[in-house]
Amino acid sequence: MNSVPEGVVQHILSQMNNARDIASCACVSKRWKDSIPFLPSLYFPRGVFDGLPRVDADAAISHMVSSALRLEELIIYCPFSASLLASWLSLRSHSLRRLELRMDCTAEKPAPCRLDAIGSAKNLEDLKLWGVSLTKSPNWGVLQRLRVLEIVGAAVRDTAIKDVVQACPKLVELALLGCDGCSSVSIELDCLEKCRLDFLGSANCSVHLSSPKLMILELQGFSWIHVNERHSLRRLSIAKTSGSVYKVDVGKLPDLEYLSIRGVQWSWNAISSVLQSGSEVKHLLMKIEFTGDLDTLQPFPQIDLVDFFNNHQKLCKFEIHGAMFAALCQKNSLKNLDSRFSIPCLEEVLVMVRSPLNPMQKLNTLESLVKYSVNLQKLVIRISKMRNCHETADEFFKQICKFKHMNHNIVHIE
Repeated sequence: MNSVPEGVVQHILSQMNNARDIASCACVSKRWKDSIPFLPSLYFPRGVFDGLPRVDADAAISHMVSSALRLEELIIYCPFSASLLASWLSLRSHSLRRLELRMDCTAEKPAPCRLDAIGSAKNLEDLKLWGVSLTKSPNWGVLQRLRVLEIVGAAVRDTAIKDVVQACPKLVELALLGCDGCSSVSIELDCLEKCRLDFLGSANCSVHLSSPKLMILELQGFSWIHVNERHSLRRLSIAKTSGSVYKVDVGKLPDLEYLSIRGVQWSWNAISSVLQSGSEVKHLLMKIEFTGDLDTLQPFPQIDLVDFFNNHQKLCKFEIHGAMFAALCQKNSLKNLDSRFSIPCLEEVLVMVRSPLNPMQKLNTLESLVKYSVNLQKLVIRISKMRNCHETADEFFKQICKFKHMNHNIVHIE
């Protein structure tokens, strides 16, 4: 290393960002220590100061941040005193581009006012916050350069979320994950392309989105969903693990490639609305257990197989779980089949079967998928959590295994 030119030494050492490694290198020689001002990134792992008093850990962070004159990225996962954050950010406000903070392990409670210091870093492009409190709106001003915002595990309020979004008008990616305390979320961003919203609790939370460039949308925990028709959605995922989904209004989805709808209970109007909007979808995943309104759990109504696939001509991959498969296996689900019918694009099907009841109707539906799907390459039958262990189950497995044997190149059992 002594023979290597100064600029090359600085370049090699600049590839490190772990605070412990950097501190070790600074002890090797004065030449190596003099390279610290050229570090673009500092990363303080969660246990980097284990065994040290908090005041010493804070002093070490302060020293390294003040020494790294060209700091562009600062990631702090270890415990620190949030009251010092303002001084660290003011030191590197001109150069800092990416900031990631874990606030749930700070010495003080993560009060909303602690986040105000972030507003001084006007050149931030990427901001990720863990365990923060957004019960009051932070005073950020306007972060014009911020493109990516991710907030995880936050206690939030409606007005605070609205003000945070308004403070970041140029966002391209937004993620609010594991957040709790909101009843209504409204987001209007002209540049937003990817949005992930994951809200906890079984309460009836609503969301309104208006983003003309939106291409990827993932929603979890909302009962009422409205997306302005001006969008460019390619991927849409809607889930609710507790409570019900009552209404989904997403407008036309002509460019949709992937659609996932999951949950314990959806109203049938919400399911029908999404399926109608996503008639051009290529990959569809349906994992909804029940339909019905309010607390009344009901099975899916009968679905005509011919009508369904005629309304989803471009479908290439179809994952059917539980209730949806049962709806396609009703007494009259296949009544409109004839020689003119075909499923033109379907290549892969995954069917989740939990009950052995009505084995012949299930088998007829599976045989129809194989027979009328002219490009089918793979049909996976996944058996899961069957509680019924009498002769009906034996007959079901007997018929399924026979079906697999006759179509061994296509049919697989898991």
